[in-house]
Amino acid sequence: MTDRFRGSWLERLLTNPLGLAGTVILLVAAAQVALGPALAPYDPLEFHPRNRLEGPSLAFWFGTDQFGRDVFSRVMVGARSTILFGVVATVLSTAAGSLVGIVSGYVGGRIDDVIMRATDSFMAIPNLLLAMLIITVLGPSTTNAVLAVAVSFTPSMARIARSVTLSVRTRDFVHAAVARGEGAAYIVLREILPNVVAPVVIESSIRIAFAIMIGATLSFLGLGAQPPASDWGLMVSEARSFMFRNPWLVVWPSLAIGSVAIGFNLFGDGLRDALNPRVGR
Repeated sequence: MTDRFRGSWLERLLTNPLGLAGTVILLVAAAQVALGPALAPYDPLEFHPRNRLEGPSLAFWFGTDQFGRDVFSRVMVGARSTILFGVVATVLSTAAGSLVGIVSGYVGGRIDDVIMRATDSFMAIPNLLLAMLIITVLGPSTTNAVLAVAVSFTPSMARIARSVTLSVRTRDFVHAAVARGEGAAYIVLREILPNVVAPVVIESSIRIAFAIMIGATLSFLGLGAQPPASDWGLMVSEARSFMFRNPWLVVWPSLAIGSVAIGFNLFGDGLRDALNPRVGR
């Protein structure tokens, strides 16, 4: 085994170029989430009528929008709502999907067939379309958008958890627990769940990127965050009418969305290699 795969998973993650790049991007994103409002030079909702649609300058680093609001301040403050949207939606879908997948894979039989057929029916609908259908019923808001994205991601997470559970339940340590007379709850929580966590966490880290992009799309369509929120997707939507004359209004929030999505993807790839050294290159 090479030196690269010796030591802890964190060491392997940081020695992986993809993992290191993703970690750096996510650390910057985490700083924006935690300190964005404090680092913003202006109130993101403050109007500067005399500085409407100004380009980047020393006073307004990213320029101003159609109301004279500082774009840099709105991007910094909007990081919290946009990134947390993806994280919360993914956590909810991971928890629900893992529960469904583990129970389905462990119980098997007709219950497994019924659950998987229901899962397949939901997976036949694209995530964005399913989320839009749910929001249409619940009404447009950030909370409903989070729930909609979580529901749309749950079937695929259930599939992953089930596939890992099917391979784990045939292992010797599970058979040993059954032979000792352990109950189903003990076997699921103490024997199967710890072995399912790593693949699920890896998939979740990548899913956050998709959740952020879907959340931004919903806000762009008016189904997620509502004005005057500083959500990145909503900022792009509000800037559509000015994108040819004032392209910076679209460029900055779009770059923010793309960089965070790329960061989570790189981090997920690096984490996969760190937790599974045999697939490393």
